[in-house]
Amino acid sequence: MSLQDRLDAFKADFQAGKPPYNVPPSVIHTMHRATAELIASGAAQNALKAGNPAPTFTLDDPDGHPVSSAELLREGPLVVTFYRGVWCPYCNLELQALQAALPDIRAAGARVLAISPQVAANSRKSVRQNALEFPILSDPHNDVAAAFGLRFELQDYLVELYQSLKNDLPAFNGDPSWTLPMPARYVIAPDDTIVYAEVNPDYTRRPDPAEMLPAIRKAAL
Repeated sequence: MSLQDRLDAFKADFQAGKPPYNVPPSVIHTMHRATAELIASGAAQNALKAGNPAPTFTLDDPDGHPVSSAELLREGPLVVTFYRGVWCPYCNLELQALQAALPDIRAAGARVLAISPQVAANSRKSVRQNALEFPILSDPHNDVAAAFGLRFELQDYLVELYQSLKNDLPAFNGDPSWTLPMPARYVIAPDDTIVYAEVNPDYTRRPDPAEMLPAIRKAAL
């Protein structure tokens, strides 16, 4: 089953209010409104694309060790996925798909990391729950996400919805701002050029990891 098939199956159960979700239609309506508004804003058009130079960054892994993109790129191509947080089931399904594809990604010559605004404790939880063999780096205030053109601020009505669902982003992220990265996945070549970019303001849509493999193999030559 492809990643999108898994996402669609989860979405169908969630929107149907099947246990254990039991989500009222008003919540679904608000989520659809927020996604439609983000798409209409054109924010995704401002994100970095294939052919652009990738920003360099150094962020801490869940154990507090700094990880430098420049150092990793000296060893080969780098796959970077932007992860909203441990609270997002769609993001967790994507991480699981990347983990399942990790042998193929490594065989193609690349390393994988995820970037999230959440604090280290939540990243450690994500790594455990999704059985990951790659790190989730902490991006305070979504600053690296902003450098890639991905950061956006939640509208007040969406903040209220998140609060009602106990998704307290300031607590998850250790940051008072209500910002998130648009889901995105990049392949960066050793010369810092982005050779694959997938950005979607609809967080329920994610490409299958296999789609990156040709770009990784070409970048690794």
